[in-house]
Amino acid sequence: MRLLALTTLTMVAFAANSLLNRAGLAGEHIGPASFALVRVIAGALVLWVLIAVNAKGLPQRRKVDWTAVLSLVVYLVGFSFAYLALDAGLGALILFAVVQVTMFAGAVLAQEVLPTRRWTGMAVSLVGLTILVWPSGGTRMDPTAIVLMVLAAVGWGVYSLVGRRAAAPLTATAWNFVYAAPFVLVASLPFVAAENASAIGVVLAVTSGALTSGLGYALWYRVLPQLGASTGALVQLSVPVIAMLAGVLLLGEVLSLRALLASALVLGGIAIGLLPRR
Repeated sequence: MRLLALTTLTMVAFAANSLLNRAGLAGEHIGPASFALVRVIAGALVLWVLIAVNAKGLPQRRKVDWTAVLSLVVYLVGFSFAYLALDAGLGALILFAVVQVTMFAGAVLAQEVLPTRRWTGMAVSLVGLTILVWPSGGTRMDPTAIVLMVLAAVGWGVYSLVGRRAAAPLTATAWNFVYAAPFVLVASLPFVAAENASAIGVVLAVTSGALTSGLGYALWYRVLPQLGASTGALVQLSVPVIAMLAGVLLLGEVLSLRALLASALVLGGIAIGLLPRR
């Protein structure tokens, strides 16, 4: 029950993170480069302070996990820039579908046991996710944005797979953010000067970095070893559904019949994949 509660809280954090990012960019409160930069700096500062408080002094410098750091950088930068030109629904479909494939591939390579019900659950959830987020009508698909979102998804999938071996989730996440910050800075600098960042946009980015990204990712590193790669990939498909429900409750969006059907398929697929063997 505790694992279920922590996993649910993590998925809510991921959904909130998407909403914050979309609110900042869609509302033109901040640009993608500025959002990514403020996000990683805020996450690094808050997490570093937390581990310093736990250590009751300056924390000991941790060896760089280059796989985790670089995959985090690819995700942060690719995600922000992709949503600048990509339809939100199509972007979510690409992100979570590719994350699913990446993590299932990692599970296969790690020789994790993948029962038939988990493959079935994945297929059902992906069908529901496609129905949920596939844009209606003619939508222009920007090739560059699609490539950026695919890279972001692979980055997040790899980052999640690396997290399975994290002995100290909070410390690992903190140093990953600290080491990722200079790379995000270098990638963002050419674009930041041309962007406008309002106070609202900065607050959204700080909230995303400090809470839904920094603390949310630390919590993800904590629960993922208990879930396994394939289960971790499966439960993340609930994030678009949570984001949709949040939009209904917080933004007054209309819940359509298509959304209800799609949500039932996504959650039903997750339930199938998580069913016990007996």
